[in-house]
Amino acid sequence: MTLDLVLIGYGNVARRFVTLLAEQRTALARDHDLTVRVVGIATRHRQIYASHSRPEGLHSDDFFKAPEGGHDVRSTPLAFLRNALTTSRVAARQRRLVVIETTTLDIARGEPAIRHIRTALAGGAHVVTANKGPVAFAYRALARAAERADRRWLFEGAVMDGVPVFNLVRDTLPAVNVLGFRGVVNSTTNFILTAMEQGQSFAAALAEMQARGIAEADPSLDVDGWDAAAKTAALANVLLGAGITPHGVERHGIAADAGRRAVEARAAGRRLKLVASARRNGRRVTASVGLVELPADDLLAGLEGQQNALILETDLLEEIAIVQRSGSLTQTAYALLSDLITIARARPQSLRSARGRRSPSRSGRRRP
Repeated sequence: MTLDLVLIGYGNVARRFVTLLAEQRTALARDHDLTVRVVGIATRHRQIYASHSRPEGLHSDDFFKAPEGGHDVRSTPLAFLRNALTTSRVAARQRRLVVIETTTLDIARGEPAIRHIRTALAGGAHVVTANKGPVAFAYRALARAAERADRRWLFEGAVMDGVPVFNLVRDTLPAVNVLGFRGVVNSTTNFILTAMEQGQSFAAALAEMQARGIAEADPSLDVDGWDAAAKTAALANVLLGAGITPHGVERHGIAADAGRRAVEARAAGRRLKLVASARRNGRRVTASVGLVELPADDLLAGLEGQQNALILETDLLEEIAIVQRSGSLTQTAYALLSDLITIARARPQSLRSARGRRSPSRSGRRRP
């Protein structure tokens, strides 16, 4: 089986994904009977589509050999995507076309990623994304669009990199209802709080995260709590059926004055953490991100540096904890790869027919 990929966005994660595909080529063919070709790549400034003379598709460095503006200086990623869907209509009809959406988070509305996903699904492509914006702003609408198109829309990389969160609930917890969750889901702020406990300044700890490529040059999405709020909304929408956006999450970030609180909490045998949480109360879901002093024996209190964790509260299994001991580009790229394999495994089967045999969730939430 061969899947054709169109990449919208080509930053660090997408580039690592392409090299990971090359590294795993033999294993994908041997273990999953899967061959993957990258047939198109687009950013705001450059676009390239594989010619018919390149049946193997694009290589990782082909994109940077293309001139600025790609095939058309007036083109945008959305226009390129529409053209690519037309050019790849045979692969789309055969359920072999996958759009990989890795543009950056827009905390205002989740655009243009939402438009990219709608367009791809309408054009017959499956979609995989690591962008938390579409899940945080338009989960219900996009899930309906995927169902109408009879295509998959997967987003395991949106929260906690490649650590299984959404597919854990979707694939391994039948008849279990998630009642709520809490966790530490932003690596930059957890690193800063840990460093400030040890006497490092806020500015120095943040600069270290920027030097490692974890925090952006403009780190406001991290330190102001917006990244954690977007992840909280995404988790609440998928796991609790919330229908909220990051702007509906009560949000507080961290600043330099959190250092004093972190030191005092540590001296008292407690830990200061930026905790993301949500819970369903009847028909209402409440969600928040903020600094919380935790007792030392709390699992979240033991997280150091860039470590993350999520604790799911369920009706039948009580609490389930998922801990991420480290994070890297490879782990986020793996999330895209794992979603791709999920699509490949189910490709011969219509999504509608699979859903027809699935028992409905007792909570009434939509499955990702």
